[in-house]
Amino acid sequence: TSHFRYTFIIIKKNVYIQLPLKTPIDRISNKNINCLRKQIGSGGPRGLQNRWACRNAGRFDSSLFRKKKMNQQTLNTIPQIEVLLETPEVQHYSDCLGRPVVADIVRSTVEKIRNSALNDRSAVPPFTWIVEQVMLTCRDAVKGRLQQVVNATGVIIHTNMGRAPILRDVWEEAKRINCGYSNLELDTATGKRGKRKGLIPLLVSKLVESEDALIVNNNAAAVFLILSAFAKGREVIVNRGEQVQIGGGFRIPEILAQSGACLVEIGTTNISTDKDYLSAFTERTAMILSVHRSNFTIRGFTSSPSIRELAEMKPKDVLLCVDQGSGVINEKLPGEITVRSHIHNGADLVCFSGDKMLGGPQAGIIAGKKELIKVLEQHPLMRVFRPGKTVYSLLESTLIRKINGIDTAVSNALSVTVKDLKNKGRKILKGIDRNKAGLVESTFTTGGGSLPDESFPSLSVIINNDEQPEKILGMLREAFPPIIGTISSGKVHLNLATIHNDEIPHVRRQLQQLLGG
Repeated sequence: TSHFRYTFIIIKKNVYIQLPLKTPIDRISNKNINCLRKQIGSGGPRGLQNRWACRNAGRFDSSLFRKKKMNQQTLNTIPQIEVLLETPEVQHYSDCLGRPVVADIVRSTVEKIRNSALNDRSAVPPFTWIVEQVMLTCRDAVKGRLQQVVNATGVIIHTNMGRAPILRDVWEEAKRINCGYSNLELDTATGKRGKRKGLIPLLVSKLVESEDALIVNNNAAAVFLILSAFAKGREVIVNRGEQVQIGGGFRIPEILAQSGACLVEIGTTNISTDKDYLSAFTERTAMILSVHRSNFTIRGFTSSPSIRELAEMKPKDVLLCVDQGSGVINEKLPGEITVRSHIHNGADLVCFSGDKMLGGPQAGIIAGKKELIKVLEQHPLMRVFRPGKTVYSLLESTLIRKINGIDTAVSNALSVTVKDLKNKGRKILKGIDRNKAGLVESTFTTGGGSLPDESFPSLSVIINNDEQPEKILGMLREAFPPIIGTISSGKVHLNLATIHNDEIPHVRRQLQQLLGG
């Protein structure tokens, strides 16, 4: 718009550029305006302003370009970061997250308030409101921390929830070792450096009746170590129906490629025969790898040679290795072949997980012939894959109890009766309106790569609430510790098979808050 001798261009509210009247408006672009603001805006060097004025036969009035200043007294009402950090509510989160992390959250919150006051002329909110915002952000951050949850899904070995729970007495026993020094690599008889093995090779050998055993970080590492040590640059025969993907992307063909081994496929998805294997053997064949179908089942017209048949038909210089996966030792589960059976039937090496059916910590266990275990122990990757003292101590205690016939948390869950579940359900529903929650028949599964299509009788607490089931699940996850349920037929279910007895009071309190009572 033109007024007397100048042209005013409105950039934003209360911000103008003042130009001589004769300046062609169509030659002024947003880019030029932004550049002009940057060079000669309020507070810019006076020299640049004067030079611009000379070139354009006019003088730039910087007062028109100046934003209205926020009242300093208003800005002074924003609390200092240290004051917020010292409030009891915020101090609590310093213990959970660490003071530097909480300080960053406080600083970010204060900065947002300051920017809002300066740019949008917003009033500074009350001190209590600011503290509440900091607490909400801290609470969201705490959710990402590793914490206990109540498993009400009916999946006993739940990968997303840490797989198998460890027995409390096993943990207490291992705590004494881990809270002080230990003989992890010390030979107490000689006082010299020892080997990081302990009793575990002996205990595993007794449990599965193998010649020797070895421990690594997890079962994926066990498979990779075996392939790297014995099949690098050579061929590995794998049944097409066993080229599985498990977990977050563990694919057998990709693991073989990374180890340097060459995959040789035989058979079809559902059928493989002796002839398929025999025709695949060459001078470059290093091993047959048999892989447990941990998360799916092939039924109907299917056929493949057994481990005993493979052991009898293979050349003597070809290894037979089994990725058993689930760690079934002596449990009588339909469709599952135990580690001991694979060893007896002629497998040279068998690897499996320590935190599934065995009920121990995350570990990969390799059992088999002594001369092969010795090669694996001396492989350079062994130092990469070896566990620490925590895993060794927990696994050692778990194996001793397993040998002595003491039930693990997994075997206890598998042996639960419907009568036990009814008693558990009555305790949870005590004092709760039965129109809003009740017991229904359901099933539970083992999970963890065993019995993928088998289920067992169970009971669940069903929540009959007008709220959307997704909303109810979200509210249960807000509890401390969070309660993780499922949705079935449009209703929230809390499966009793995986809720521990010491978690009953917590679940009951949360349902009372949610449903009343």
